[in-house]
Amino acid sequence: MAADRIEQLIALGREHYNAGEYDRAEPFLAEAASARPSFPDLYNMLGVVYHGQGRFQEAEEAFASALKLNPRYTEAALNLSVTYNDRGKYDLARDVYTHAVSASVGQPNALDRFARGKLANMHADLGAAYAGLAMFDESVREYAKALDLCPDFADLRVRLGNVYRDMGVHHAAIAEFEHAKRMRPDFLPARIHLGVTLFSLGRRDAALAEWQGVLSIDPENKRAQLYIRMVNDENGPRAGSALPR
Repeated sequence: MAADRIEQLIALGREHYNAGEYDRAEPFLAEAASARPSFPDLYNMLGVVYHGQGRFQEAEEAFASALKLNPRYTEAALNLSVTYNDRGKYDLARDVYTHAVSASVGQPNALDRFARGKLANMHADLGAAYAGLAMFDESVREYAKALDLCPDFADLRVRLGNVYRDMGVHHAAIAEFEHAKRMRPDFLPARIHLGVTLFSLGRRDAALAEWQGVLSIDPENKRAQLYIRMVNDENGPRAGSALPR
């Protein structure tokens, strides 16, 4: 196949892939990979496509092909780890994950933002699983690892804050919500949960101020409207009551 045709296939496949149009991307990427089997990025993209379609075995094979061509391909390694986990191959998932992390040790900026984000989200998912089992100390450790990788992820700070609140460590919860709020004043969940925590401590006016701040940014925010209405309603919950999340 002519080189210009291969480049055209790659360009079309990548365009649809970046747009999230996986069904349209697949035939271009598959044909390009067949014509240029030494290009690991094609296999990684195909793996993502297959994974998104629930074709986990084919995704596993594609990610493994990408890693065979480039053993230091961190993104493909993380994708393979996730796929192994989806297929119940937990030992292999852990081994690939560990290798991906250890391969970056001592290499400044070895992990790009995408890879750091994927690792951070994996730690966060584990943190959520621990929290669901009321294993709060373990949950905090996982969220801390996630934030070490991506300290600017406001959503992770909010999730960690929720764990602290569930633990009853309200000062730490407030600190995380406030941090997220400073980082991203437009990130409304930080203000919502900060208000919930303040209200649970009996700080009604401060809680209302947070929720009213949410409405100043998003006047149609249903949660803020509900909380304000509940607090203002004389039959609503008293300070110290649990509010719905």
